[in-house]
Amino acid sequence: MTVVSLLPSIAAGYRHTVALFSDGSVKATGDNKYGQCEVYGWNGVVAVAAGNAHTGNSHTVGLKADGTVIAVGWNKYEQCEVGNWSDIVAVGAGWRRTVGLRADGTVVAVGRNNEGQCNVSDWLNIVAITAGDWHTAGLRSDGTVTVAGNNRYGQSNVGGWSDIVAIAAGYLHTVGLKSDGTLVAAGRNKEEQCHVGNWTDIAAIAAGSHHTVGLREDGTVVAVGWNKYGECEVSKWRNIVAVAAGCAFTVGLAVDGTLVAAGDNRFGQCEVQTWTDIQLPASRL
Repeated sequence: MTVVSLLPSIAAGYRHTVALFSDGSVKATGDNKYGQCEVYGWNGVVAVAAGNAHTGNSHTVGLKADGTVIAVGWNKYEQCEVGNWSDIVAVGAGWRRTVGLRADGTVVAVGRNNEGQCNVSDWLNIVAITAGDWHTAGLRSDGTVTVAGNNRYGQSNVGGWSDIVAIAAGYLHTVGLKSDGTLVAAGRNKEEQCHVGNWTDIAAIAAGSHHTVGLREDGTVVAVGWNKYGECEVSKWRNIVAVAAGCAFTVGLAVDGTLVAAGDNRFGQCEVQTWTDIQLPASRL
């Protein structure tokens, strides 16, 4: 089974953007109310994640080359208490929690668990993880998906999915990329964020709070859903190799290691055009 981009080098939180550079350092811009952008001293990082909380409370997570994890930002629910984790190969950040995928295919989670979104300790054979606001999803090695947490809008109704190679979770929706380049989606669809059934040739996906983003094989990008701030205005992007979706903005990593961004910029989260030498995406599996 081929898993798409287990080691993301860009991440978009509620109102901040994070990027991993080729030297293992990390930079962040945007809302820093809870210190979620204070990543200046990080080094030896191989992947990043950003909490995308619809309430504005966020944190940032970094996976180090030695399999340990670091985190900064909002910590009311101890979502940044990841210092004792080891053998981690991928990380995810949701609202009020952090999720880690171990090398043996098991999963750990810390943070708020009122809806059972951290009940992942019995998961096995997981190859990718994603965290929405209220739910956590895991991709199994057989191409099926498991979900823990809130299911008010059907975002956990993924039991019939198969042949999935990548997953993404938004506020209240879940998206799966199939091996043939098509998508499936479940959950809240009020803003039409689940209207992805006609997409083809997709190589990677991202889910914001109320929008869904797809990176095509040819390096172009498509997006559907809430577009109040222009977060879906990505049709002119070219030569993109990775995408990330925040609450109401979208970020794309170009093949030359630079970034483009569209959408809400009230906190400077889209001020990334001067960044260069960002690590191009890689996979560990």
